[in-house]
Amino acid sequence: MDTTYWHRQTTSKPLYPDVEWNKPEQRSQAGRLGVIGGNKLGFAGVGEAYSVATASGVGEVRVLLPDVLRKTIPPIMTDVLFGATNPSGSLARDANTEMGALSAWATGVLMIGDAGRNSETAILYEDFLKDYAGPLTITRDAIDLIKNSSSSIVERPNTLLVVSFAQLQKIFQSVYYPKILTFSMQLAHVVDALHKFTITYPCAIMVLHKDYLIVAANGEVTTTEWQNPMAIWRGSVAAKAASYWLWNPSSVLMAATASIVAKD
Repeated sequence: MDTTYWHRQTTSKPLYPDVEWNKPEQRSQAGRLGVIGGNKLGFAGVGEAYSVATASGVGEVRVLLPDVLRKTIPPIMTDVLFGATNPSGSLARDANTEMGALSAWATGVLMIGDAGRNSETAILYEDFLKDYAGPLTITRDAIDLIKNSSSSIVERPNTLLVVSFAQLQKIFQSVYYPKILTFSMQLAHVVDALHKFTITYPCAIMVLHKDYLIVAANGEVTTTEWQNPMAIWRGSVAAKAASYWLWNPSSVLMAATASIVAKD
């Protein structure tokens, strides 16, 4: 079986060292990351993304939160926009103005989650997917919130989905992709499935399976051993990948793969 599309990375042998070496030294050249998420019950993912992106060297980080959180944000988050809140404590459809302003300012956008399960917020996110054409990273429960738009997500260029294996299964099912994923699958079979999936669809995928972080885009796949699944669930993996993508806009695969082994 031809597996020339499969590239294996280790911490001692990064696949794309130039990505790290070419990180801009001046923050003015290091991109602007917009982060969207949060609800009245929490915004831990937003806070984590803000810290990770700043530590990774992003030039500017600006976040959008529901205005119900206005009095509870930590002092470390210095650049915050607030959007209208619906009764469940998540972003309301009236927050589309703030989302538009954030995306117009940003070099790339990260939908980090903690978004709640409100149908109005889901519609807001779906509308944003239609309006925003720039680099977009989606992760955690933001993936679940817009599951009804799975076809639009996978058919959208400039998109990185940082997902759990269960979320990846649902995405395959929702777009009727003719491949069933199982947790018991060998790594090689998952790699092959993602190779074929990302030839079919223009989105990029980042997923953990059997202690390997897999990145797939345009039919190319990288794997890196990974022993810290909580970093994915907290959102720090997605935040770092989104950060590196800012200064490597031509290759999300190289950017996301390099971010896995980067030491900030």
